[in-house]
Amino acid sequence: MFPTDRPRRLRTDGVRSLVSETSLSASDLIAPVFVDATTDERVAIESMPGHERVPVDEAVARVEEVRSTGVEAVMVFGIPESKDSVGSRAYAEDGVVQRAVRDIAAETDAYVITDVCMCEYTDHGHCGVVEEHAETDPTLTVKNDETLDLLAQTAVSHAEAGADMVAPSSMTDGMVGAIRAGLDDAGFSEVPIMSYAVKYESSFYGPFRDAADGAPAFGDRRHYQMDPANRREATREARADVEQGADVLMVKPGLPYLDIVRDVREGFDLPVAAYNVSGEYAMLHAAADRGWLDLEATARESLLSLKRAGADLILTYFAEDVAESL
Repeated sequence: MFPTDRPRRLRTDGVRSLVSETSLSASDLIAPVFVDATTDERVAIESMPGHERVPVDEAVARVEEVRSTGVEAVMVFGIPESKDSVGSRAYAEDGVVQRAVRDIAAETDAYVITDVCMCEYTDHGHCGVVEEHAETDPTLTVKNDETLDLLAQTAVSHAEAGADMVAPSSMTDGMVGAIRAGLDDAGFSEVPIMSYAVKYESSFYGPFRDAADGAPAFGDRRHYQMDPANRREATREARADVEQGADVLMVKPGLPYLDIVRDVREGFDLPVAAYNVSGEYAMLHAAADRGWLDLEATARESLLSLKRAGADLILTYFAEDVAESL
């Protein structure tokens, strides 16, 4: 007896691409861009091969490099010239992101998304105003409600500078509602919010903290980022952001949380984004450097898996390299 059902019939060249269920294109990708107010030259990010911090006056050139690969959208992260306990440079009119976004918006056709958080701007490295004695008491954490107004101010300042979309990433309860109200009150009701709705306290963020100089000076972020053990909680978080006015829902990290990407895709009708984070990028580079895998093929497969799981958009450090191969 020979099988009549032969799936291999549809795996031959010619028909294979016709029946492919998932596709990946440059327009699905968002490229992170790091702008550093403390330098006047590009600085390589050691833990993220191929990526650099660029000075403000090279932000436009960096975005044009991204655009030349076919990637249309960038996410701008800033490293400020100074830090304080309330992250005041995050919402300053002449802050690093604000200055860079004004130039990028004026001189390029890129779709500009900005990261709205405090960790790069606070001298303690946490994502908001911390409680008194938090440095010595591990049970203390970020003050939730006091942080909301600062996040709203930051988002409004980005919109004023020309950001097309804002992306709050602090996992502060109520952040989407506060930012939506702030944007609307300031006349930016058309600016969408891509919320990091489901962000886990992950070990995969290490290289990013090197890139953005945003590691906590003490403690960790377990009191405001999600427990990696929790799946059902992700739906609760996403639902809260939808009710507060989110336009896009982000899951971060991506690859270790494909089940969560699928849950959010099936549970909500908003676009779903996945963040293919720095640790995922760095480990593939490290393995490729040892000759253990093909970097380009593995990177592409990784992003394809995020699309297959349900992501509409992918924020990834592989954006330029993968886009050029598509």
